[in-house]
Amino acid sequence: MNFARAARLTIVATLCAGLAACGDADPGADYSRTRPDESTTRIQDVLLRSENPNRAVGVNKYLWNASLDVLNFLPVQTIDPFTGVIQTGYGTPPGGGRSYRATIQVSDPALDARSLRLSLQGPGGAAVEPGTVRAVEDAILTRARQMRIRDGGL
Repeated sequence: MNFARAARLTIVATLCAGLAACGDADPGADYSRTRPDESTTRIQDVLLRSENPNRAVGVNKYLWNASLDVLNFLPVQTIDPFTGVIQTGYGTPPGGGRSYRATIQVSDPALDARSLRLSLQGPGGAAVEPGTVRAVEDAILTRARQMRIRDGGL
């Protein structure tokens, strides 16, 4: 027997032994009746369940991208597309003198004002005027609509 053939047989035997060691199943168990709990959700289930390509995990892509676009002067600290939350660090808007940080939540797949929640804070957690928050929300919603029109979504 030549060396190459012996090496191949050794590799195949090792792989077979390794696969056999992986199975610690009970040979008498009836696995046809065991199913994962219906209340648990895996990431694969969430991603594969979507019928609409614009809705992968329940976050409107236009609001999400518009939020990042409008608030691009703020450094992103954490971002979670599964919950729809974007948290930023402090930054100063162009032409502005006061720094802000923001927490944005896109809570629904609809391109709607109710799907967007915005919280702005000044230095030291100081409150921001409601008019400023409303103006930023309006800018995000306007930019999201522009993106949707550009993509031919209307």
